[in-house]
Amino acid sequence: MTVGIAVDDVFGALADPTRRDLLEALAERGEASASALAKTLPVSRQAIAKHLQILEDSGLVDSRKRGRELCFAVQPRALLATARWMERAAQRWDQRLNRIKHIAESTDP
Repeated sequence: MTVGIAVDDVFGALADPTRRDLLEALAERGEASASALAKTLPVSRQAIAKHLQILEDSGLVDSRKRGRELCFAVQPRALLATARWMERAAQRWDQRLNRIKHIAESTDP
C-alpha cells in the first residue's frame, strides 16, 4: 500500500464524525467491542460494526478475537503516516508562500 492510498483511506475514514467519536472512545478505553461502544454512543451496534470495519480497513484500528467478541484498539501507524504527509504538505505551502512574499517585496520591477 502506498502512502497516498493510506492517506486517502485515513481521510475518508475520519470524514465521518461517528468514526472520529469511535476512534476517540477507543483511544480512551484502550480496547472495546462493538457492543460496548454501542452502549456509549447514540448509534446501533450494527452501525458501530460497519464504522469499525471502515476504521480497520483504513488501518486506524485493529481487531482481535476475545472470546465470542471482536475487540478493537487504535493503531496509530496510519494516523502518524497521515500526519507526516500533512506536515510535508504544510512545508511545501510555506515554501511557496515565502517565494511569493519574496517576489512581492522585491524592489525589482
